[in-house]
Amino acid sequence: MIKLDGMLMIGSAGANVGKTDLACEILRKFCKNHNITGIKVTTIKDKDGQCPRGGEGCGVCSSLEGNFCITEETGKTSDKDTARLLAAGASRVFWIRVLKDHLVEGINAMLDIIGPEVVSICESNSLRQEVEPGLFLMARNNDSDSWKKSAQQVREYADKIIVSDSGNFDLNLDRIKLVDGKWTLQEKATAIIMAGGSSRRMGTDKSMLEIEGRPIIERTCERLAGCFEQILISTNEVDKFKFLGFQIVPDKVPEQGPLMGIASALEASGNEINFVIACDIPQIEIRDVRRILTEAVSSDADITVPVSSDGKYEPLFAVYRKSALNAINKVLSSGGRKISDVFNLCKVKKVELGLNLVNLNTMTEYEEFQKNSNIKSNV
Repeated sequence: MIKLDGMLMIGSAGANVGKTDLACEILRKFCKNHNITGIKVTTIKDKDGQCPRGGEGCGVCSSLEGNFCITEETGKTSDKDTARLLAAGASRVFWIRVLKDHLVEGINAMLDIIGPEVVSICESNSLRQEVEPGLFLMARNNDSDSWKKSAQQVREYADKIIVSDSGNFDLNLDRIKLVDGKWTLQEKATAIIMAGGSSRRMGTDKSMLEIEGRPIIERTCERLAGCFEQILISTNEVDKFKFLGFQIVPDKVPEQGPLMGIASALEASGNEINFVIACDIPQIEIRDVRRILTEAVSSDADITVPVSSDGKYEPLFAVYRKSALNAINKVLSSGGRKISDVFNLCKVKKVELGLNLVNLNTMTEYEEFQKNSNIKSNV
């Protein structure tokens, strides 16, 4: 899988959903301060088949010589999608016609032209099977629930599915961020980073373990900041974590364990949706975070929690709605401390995400992670 953080990819459930309209709106918002390349991908099943761009008899795809063809748009006045992207403010626009079985070859040739670090907006469904962009949006019509085959194949990867209604989209463009050449989508949600553990097995505060010369909790905050409207640090050591620059929430009642930390942070949160994460996860895949957020938003469950194939929960990589507070407080008031005790008292959605989370609980695990990841540290 080719990883391109600088690419914002837009797919669609079907034809005429306004995919290019959306791309042009985003371009107009960001092109004043950024050079953005536009890319239109037309995937061809075979040269004798019907062209997905112009239909039978178009000749554009049947005339393809070789496995792919890359053309740069130079005009701004026609109604072609590529011309519209250029007129909307793209610095350069390219159209890739490529055989489906040669998508990787085609996109690599494209990257040889524009460079792998370029900031781009790309229209495609099929390319998502070969490329992991910084952000993948999919658009669908308000009056249709049907999804064409190429859309069905990549729907699960969508960071957000946007509904189009007569050319209007249910997306606040201000939530799209472009920082340091990377696209992200800021959710109306809060990230709660749990930093209140005693770190007994580690022998030192694991939240301050250094990876690439920086505390692990600082890296976690930086990774999540672009995706969430609010960041809260759950800890009783207020002064210790002031350097992070985010709101710190002490436990309402100390020495009650992580469940009290979650309860206190939920009360302080400014959002209904809250992603709770342990501070000892050295590598966070934003795609996994977005997937569980998507599952939570589409459900009325109080808690959305990943579960492995063997039934193991990940309660500190889960989404808690504020509605879970009643159940959490009931457990706490009865003397309970286990997060799992809350699951029996509220609506829980279990999601298999295929997570492979690495938690650093001991110095041996930390040293092993450093060794395998080839990341330098200072202990």
